[in-house]
Amino acid sequence: MDYLRLGKSGLEVSRICLGTMTYGSTKWRDWVLDEDESRPFIQRAIELGINFFDTADAYSLGVSEEILGRALKDFARREEVVVASKVFFPMGDKPNQGGLSRVHIMNAIDNSLHRLGTDYIDLYQIHRWDPETPIEETLEALHDVVKAGKVRYIGASSMYSWQFAKSLYLADIHGWTRFVAMQNHYNLVYREEEREMLPLCRAEGIGVIPWSPLARGFLSGNRSRQEWGQTPRSKSDGFAHEMYYQETDFEVVERVIGIANQRGVAASQIALAWLLHQPGVTAPIIGASQMEHLEQDVAALDISLSREELDLLQEPYQPHPVLGHR
Repeated sequence: MDYLRLGKSGLEVSRICLGTMTYGSTKWRDWVLDEDESRPFIQRAIELGINFFDTADAYSLGVSEEILGRALKDFARREEVVVASKVFFPMGDKPNQGGLSRVHIMNAIDNSLHRLGTDYIDLYQIHRWDPETPIEETLEALHDVVKAGKVRYIGASSMYSWQFAKSLYLADIHGWTRFVAMQNHYNLVYREEEREMLPLCRAEGIGVIPWSPLARGFLSGNRSRQEWGQTPRSKSDGFAHEMYYQETDFEVVERVIGIANQRGVAASQIALAWLLHQPGVTAPIIGASQMEHLEQDVAALDISLSREELDLLQEPYQPHPVLGHR
């Protein structure tokens, strides 16, 4: 396993982050693994050298955090792992149970700490931009939870570049804690982040930890123009159909599969290797519901793509609408 600093912060993370949205309760999504099925993946990730784990309060409405917290307590020392969680999406249908208001952030951080069974979260991220709350209120609240010792670093997720730049500027002029990471939507069939967000992150020393690096499985090469896919998640994943499945997306996948066949590796490994080659990317966030996939994703770190292969993979891409900010 390789490790990098998260942006220009002092925090060292593995170049692969294990996302835990897949681990939780089938009451939330039918494709989610329960605790007994989930724990082996967290244990194996630690054995493979992964020290970076990403969850969110909204994943299975808190159950994901509970499962991750118990597993890390059993399989690792707390100071040897980096735990990331997120806040924004509603945790109930009552007022102040979602968004990025001061009151919700203060409640949410304590609830997440309780579920995770820890005194602090290494990286606390705003899951989306909240148009209903002044960003100044959000940033000051995040600064206060850092100063209270409940959070070590803060990060953001999918938003427009101007929103992120404004957040960094306001933190600087007020002396508030600055975001150190951007968890954005970025993969071979969605590269709109290359226009503004990625250059901004490189210029500001922000670590980039992309979500959906395999385009919700689309880049694994098991989708067709006629069918959604074979896995329980892909069969019901209308969200993926809204984001991908353009004709040029399939052309990209065909090139991924061609290079994978030439090298004797899985298509997902080529797609992940491409992302790991991109300037400024620290650690893609992978999901795994099959142990073989977890092993393959980590092995992608050893794949070095040539300039010709990188160009071949990138050439068919056509612009997409902005996707993933909501």
